[in-house]
Formats: sequence, C-alpha cells, structure tokens
Amino acid sequence: MLDLIHNLPLHIAGKTPHQGALAHQRARLDYGTLAAQVLDCASGLLRLGLGRSERVAVYLEKRPETVIALFGAAAAGGVFVPVNPLLKPDQVAYILRDCNVRILVTSVERLGLLASVLNECHDLHAVIVVGGKAEPVGGLDIVAWGEALTGPSRARPHRVIDTDMAAILYTSGSTGKPKGVVLSHRNMVAGARSVAQYLENHEGDRILSALPLSFDAGFSQLTTAFHVGASVTLINYLLPRDIITAVERERITGLTAVPPLWIQLAQIEWPEAARNSLRYIANTGGRMPKATLDALRAALPKTLAFLMYGLTESFRSTYLPPSELDRRPDSIGKAIPNAEVLVVREDGTPCAPGEPGELVHRGALVSLGYWNPPRRDDQDLGLSREPHRSRGGDLRDRAGRRGRGPRHSASGARAGDRCGRNGARRRAARYRRATRAMPTTAARVHGASARDGARGDPAAQSERQDRPQADGAGNARLIRGGP
Repeated sequence: MLDLIHNLPLHIAGKTPHQGALAHQRARLDYGTLAAQVLDCASGLLRLGLGRSERVAVYLEKRPETVIALFGAAAAGGVFVPVNPLLKPDQVAYILRDCNVRILVTSVERLGLLASVLNECHDLHAVIVVGGKAEPVGGLDIVAWGEALTGPSRARPHRVIDTDMAAILYTSGSTGKPKGVVLSHRNMVAGARSVAQYLENHEGDRILSALPLSFDAGFSQLTTAFHVGASVTLINYLLPRDIITAVERERITGLTAVPPLWIQLAQIEWPEAARNSLRYIANTGGRMPKATLDALRAALPKTLAFLMYGLTESFRSTYLPPSELDRRPDSIGKAIPNAEVLVVREDGTPCAPGEPGELVHRGALVSLGYWNPPRRDDQDLGLSREPHRSRGGDLRDRAGRRGRGPRHSASGARAGDRCGRNGARRRAARYRRATRAMPTTAARVHGASARDGARGDPAAQSERQDRPQADGAGNARLIRGGP
C-alpha cells in the first residue's frame, strides 16, 4: 500500500528497480538496491527485538545507511527518530530518554562520544554501529551494520496502518527542551504527495538534500523524491559553495533551503551548468528577504522560485507560486493540495478582505501532536500523558475523542479557542507555542512567534510579530507588527 511511508521507495523498486534513488559522494544506489536494504534493515531490527511502534533513533550524518535505517524502522513497524548530527551527547541522550528509544543506529565515532551518557537511557537495549567495530558500552547489544542486515531470512514485520505513528521529529529546542512532534504514515505520505504535486516533481528530477534529515523539510526531500521515483543526492556541506558545486556536478534540478543559507548562496556566482540544470528552488523555515529573492532570480533566470510556509504541527500549509511573486510579494500564497487554510475571526467566521485574523489549517498534513506533552497540553489537546503506551492510531483517536468541542468543522476550525486537527478541534494555546515561520517570517496565532518551535529547523527563527490577513482572492498576506 502507498499509504505507508516505507512503501514509497518499495513501490518504485517494483516498477523501475534500476532507476537511480540515492547518490552520496561516489556511492550510487538504485531503487532495487535501496528497497532490498530497507527490508534487510527492517528484518535486522526485528531480530533485535523491536516491538510495534517502538522507537529507533538514527544519529548519523547524511549517508545511505541513514536513509536505509530510517525507512527500515518504518518497514519493521517501528517509529523512526532522526537525531540532528550536530547535537551534543547530553542533547542526544535527552531525546533517547524522552521517547524511550529501544534501538540506536550510529557510527563508531559517535558511539564513543555517547558512551558516558547512554547509561541514563534505560529503555535502550541495542546499538547498530556503522563504519567498523565498536567497543562494548554497558550492557548494550552492539551489532555491526553489516551483521544487522544479514540473516537467514527476512522477519515478518509488525502490521501497521496509515494512522499509526511513523516518526517523531524533534524541535530545535531553541527556547527550552526539544519537543517531539509525532507524525503518522498518513501525515508523511500526504505531505510527499502534496509537495510533489505543486512542485511538479517527476522521475527525471535530481534533488539535492542540503537540509538536515531531522528537519521536516529536510526529510521531505526524500519522501517527495521517492513518491515520484526521482533521485536524491545527499550532501554534508562545509561551505555554501559546496552546494553550488554539487548542483553543477550532479546536474541537480531541485533545491530547497532556509533563508540563512539562501542569503549566502545569493552572494556566490552560479556557474552556467548549475543555472541550466536547476529547474526550481524552494524556500522554507522563515522569510526569504526580498533582496535575496531578487538576487537569486537574477542569477537563475531559468529557475522557478517557490516560497513555502507552514506551522510546526502541519509541516506545510501554503505556497506562493512563482507566477505570483511579483504580483503578491507579501502573500503567503494559497493552500497546498489536499489542505484547507483559512483566516478566521475569534468566533470562527471567515475574515473579510483586509481584516486581520487567525490562520487555521485543516487536513491530512496536521500531525498527531507532541510526544509526552506537559499536563496543560494534555488538557488542551486530549492526548495521553504517556503516548508511548499508546499503540498505533490510539494517539490520534484519543485526540479526537477527548478534545473539547465538536469533532468536525465544515469551515476548518474555530479560531481563538481551538484549532482544527485531524477532525478534532485544538486549542490555539498549542499553536501559541508551536507556530513556525508561517508567512515569510512568522505567522502570528494569538501572539505566537516562529521562534516558539520549528520541527528541527536549522535556521534561527524570526521574532517578528506578523499577522495573517485575507486578501479576498484565496490568498493570505501579512500585516507587519502585531498585538
């Protein structure tokens, strides 16, 4: 079924197994090889005792093993947790403890750095090590990557459905402890399908993975590509110029980045080969300054520029098509495919043109909620105090059953008191703490700024207080300043 995230590459492998899937330095994996290794990894995790919906953390830089481990965890019926490779050992340990990780996939070098803190991670029982033989750590089972992928036969995976948990992506924690945003298979597949639709991705695309895979937009480069059978080039860059070199060398057609990176890339000369191959660029994670956008459009006259916006809990909400850049420079665009986005008053009625209001997103991309939220959030969202004890869709079902107010809304959601999520109304208090880079800098939802939590966002979040405003033409724009 294409309802499950790990089936995206498996489906393409069944149709065109020799189609290129992953590139990293000199390594090349086609879809057939990628699919086989994903299934082998899933079997290895199951042999290590991974239970249904148990967490597998992957603490690696971008490399083929990282992608295989993430999709392998999903294929086994587990939940993958990509950990930003730039985090320090105590930050990694916090995430491992917070979501009760059972199996960790990392490198020999990184395991050495973590050795002193892993004894605090009481649910962890096994580590799969990439890149050589590792020394024993406490009472943990240490298994080499090659050994984990080798077995007499493939184990039968746990049964999952599209509303089951697939991943937990942690916020950057810039204003406190990182929070885990829980995503279902449905969330991730719907996101891949929606983004691929408006970017018009196809099997001939070559997408550069420049953002961290722990960042939702970074991981989306994989899922969007795998949805259509495109190829992904993984890069761990040191300097911005390395990205332009990769675009030229790999004949990249699609590149998504965040404003701080675009600002640097706009100051570098793009060689002719890069200008000719790059079909589109996309911005996420904050506002791209107009001067930067103008510079990029001048340097890349053949390249389409997409400006994309979203809330932490909805991955992506709107996009501004390239054809509207000059006509509506302050607009956050229109709703992405398969989503409803409204600007509403406090009583939930739609705003008139020019009237400030609250931005509300309704649709399949809205996440299941936060992992282990504080009690106040439990009361707001109707979630379990111990979501790790829930199995599969229970987390989502509970939000619907226990959430206050009507479960469904024809208009999307009530502003002020609650916001819609998966058919359940959600309190705007959640969005006050979770809004991310909505329109250009930050979509204000009752005083929320983007800095309150982007899901693994590598960019520093803006503190500007902007508010969405309807323009009467199916778009929303910002009012600078705010209450």
